[in-house]
Amino acid sequence: QVQLVESGGGLVHTGGSLRLSCAASGRTFSIYAMGWLRQAPGKSREFLAAISWSAPRTLHGASVKGRFTISRDTAKNTVYLQMNSLIPEDTAVYYCAAAATPWEGAQRPKFDYWGQGTQVTVSS
Repeated sequence: QVQLVESGGGLVHTGGSLRLSCAASGRTFSIYAMGWLRQAPGKSREFLAAISWSAPRTLHGASVKGRFTISRDTAKNTVYLQMNSLIPEDTAVYYCAAAATPWEGAQRPKFDYWGQGTQVTVSS
């Protein structure tokens, strides 16, 4: 099993920035990729970004490309999501996820483990 713990959420004004962190523990050697998704009230979960655990490969969703950037520190078993130019529509619960199956990068990974989520609220 892999455990994921997110942090860094909070309240920010429009145009502001936040950096989310996700620390992985447990069977981290089984991770092939990690990613971020979000879910706003009344909406389905939306894929934001993914990053390979061992290769220089990232994938960003169209709705956040250019504003959000995923990165990782494998020595710390941590993945980050830098969010810039935030707008009220970015308000959601943000989830970290990990994939235990190989990921080639063309499409979003198949995620096997999920964190509890962290709330991000952007005020206008």
